[in-house]
Amino acid sequence: MSVYKRILLKLSGEALMGEQAYGIDPDMLKYYAQQIKVAAEHKIQLAVVIGGGNIFRGMDGEGSGIERVQGDYMGMLATCINGMALQSALELTGVYTRLITAIEMRQIAEPYIRRRAIRHLEKGRVIIFAAGTGNPYFTTDSAAALRASELSVDVILKATRVDGIYDKDPLKHPDAVRFDALTFDEVISRKLKVMDMTAFTMCKENHMPIIVFDVNDPSNFERIIHGEKVGTLVS
Repeated sequence: MSVYKRILLKLSGEALMGEQAYGIDPDMLKYYAQQIKVAAEHKIQLAVVIGGGNIFRGMDGEGSGIERVQGDYMGMLATCINGMALQSALELTGVYTRLITAIEMRQIAEPYIRRRAIRHLEKGRVIIFAAGTGNPYFTTDSAAALRASELSVDVILKATRVDGIYDKDPLKHPDAVRFDALTFDEVISRKLKVMDMTAFTMCKENHMPIIVFDVNDPSNFERIIHGEKVGTLVS
């Protein structure tokens, strides 16, 4: 039995790369589809916000002579490619989905309409949100915070490659200390990187809890669904 009725999963584009330098690893795509299917089988209403860093990072566009706004829009289109790939992978496992984009592209996805999105969730469809917020200067973390608040989800699950929030980078510092739980104010005062500050502030103002967890452990997602303490809870 799940302790959550409605969840938003924030998945980075880099998560789809696997061991590759860029692009989409088919094995990782299948892995995430199977993880998401677990939530669907528990009758949890699930929305996914997906990034595009495996294809193009808007922030890095300036170094290549691409202006910031143009680069951010290119990054949004990259998230649409990932969203289409994840949709196909999910439907191959028998999960009903809807791809919803913040930039209108009717041939491949629905435009974002809040009431329609909620109806999809109520009907048991997994929603994949692509194109971020549809605005430059906002990350997909901000899109996750915004959609989670609009859809009144119970929790944001931020999928990462580490098993929670540490006082410093655990991949560089073997003595890094992991936190089981933090308040929003503690994260700010300690200058811990959870999300970008715009997204994090939105979560704080809307009392939206965040669980940061290691998505590469196949048992973690189901354990969170059942209410077990996994990763780090920010609330």
